[in-house]
Amino acid sequence: MRSRNPVFSRRGFSRDNGYAGFNAAPQAGGPAVATQGNPYAQGAPYAQPAGNPYAQNPYAQQDLQHGAPPQAPAATGRMTMDDVVVRTASTLGLLVVTAALAWALLPVDEANIGRAYGVGIGAAVIGMVLAFVQSFKRKASPALILAYAAFEGVFLGVVSNIVDTHIASGAAMQAVIGTMAVFVGVLIAYKAGWIRVNRRFYGFVMAAALGFVLLMMVNMLFAVFGGGDGLGFRSGTLGIVFGIVGILLGACFLALDFKQVEDGIAYGAPREEAWLAAFGLTLTLVWIYMEFLRLISILNSSD
Repeated sequence: MRSRNPVFSRRGFSRDNGYAGFNAAPQAGGPAVATQGNPYAQGAPYAQPAGNPYAQNPYAQQDLQHGAPPQAPAATGRMTMDDVVVRTASTLGLLVVTAALAWALLPVDEANIGRAYGVGIGAAVIGMVLAFVQSFKRKASPALILAYAAFEGVFLGVVSNIVDTHIASGAAMQAVIGTMAVFVGVLIAYKAGWIRVNRRFYGFVMAAALGFVLLMMVNMLFAVFGGGDGLGFRSGTLGIVFGIVGILLGACFLALDFKQVEDGIAYGAPREEAWLAAFGLTLTLVWIYMEFLRLISILNSSD
């Protein structure tokens, strides 16, 4: 299974290395079975150079010869949930710190709002470039991921301050609370089995996300060349509807990310992959936060 997050889409986090066979445990048998089993195990045809990028991971041994599903051993070279939590906390912590600094050091009053906008847009562009570079790298680069978090934090700090000051007082805190509520809610639902991440779920989410992004791009083009708010997808009733849809898509992306992390741990991903997990989760949480902030802005503007 592949995630919307580009950091997961090229990695062997899935149990099937594709789109079929979700939640299928490895079975004992010949090469054909091993091919669709653990993408981190050694000695399988799947682990040839053209297949598994982690074929040389010495910590990826599993009890596949006995037909047992993979267990999460305590080997130090494998990714664990603690690794994912620590890396994600580090990435989000840096993002929050730079956001707070940008908020405090870049005034957004009438005399300085232009400068703040410039810094925010510049940080957003740099963060986007760093995100794309990391997404297409074969290995995680902690420095690159942390740099992305730092610049993304500057952008979020500027945007949040502008919205909080000029549109809706307290909007930033409301968006943070909303993002945390979505994260906790999706995590509980996923662990309880209420959300079943399978091929159909993936296909539905990807189709909805593609349609959403295309509509936003069309709206942006109309806004740039026609002026105003384009087709109105970011204001009024339509804006509210699309804001809710954006948050729901973000929640679905979180479920996909949780599935990717779970599979990576179960199948012996190297420890450095925890940085990619942190990067992917950060991308999704930023998406959800921005959709909450936009929705709150629209709701307050319509009062």
